[in-house]
Amino acid sequence: MGLFERLRRKGRQRRARPERDQDTEHLRQWAAERRGVEGFLEPPTQVTEATIVFVAHDGEWTRRRIGDRETAIRFTHRLGIPFYEVHKVGYPQRMRDYQRKQRVLRRREYRRRLEE
Repeated sequence: MGLFERLRRKGRQRRARPERDQDTEHLRQWAAERRGVEGFLEPPTQVTEATIVFVAHDGEWTRRRIGDRETAIRFTHRLGIPFYEVHKVGYPQRMRDYQRKQRVLRRREYRRRLEE
């Protein structure tokens, strides 16, 4: 059996990992410290398993591995936060606005440090 055949077989046997305590604990704590949190499921890719993005009312966000869709639904339901799928609804505008604002602030900080 050649190297590439071995890799092809491994790809087919790949299964989603169960939710990790470390990841879910981070998400629980993050959601408890913010208001207006919503969960957005990102589908698995060739490189990563399914992830969930929590987005707060102001657009601040965090991302962690979640396992699969059913796990994400149960997890967000237990936390009492809305659940959406990114490939159906997209990312919220407030998340993009937050990212843009953070880029501007980082550039200003960088320029300030250069001037010192």
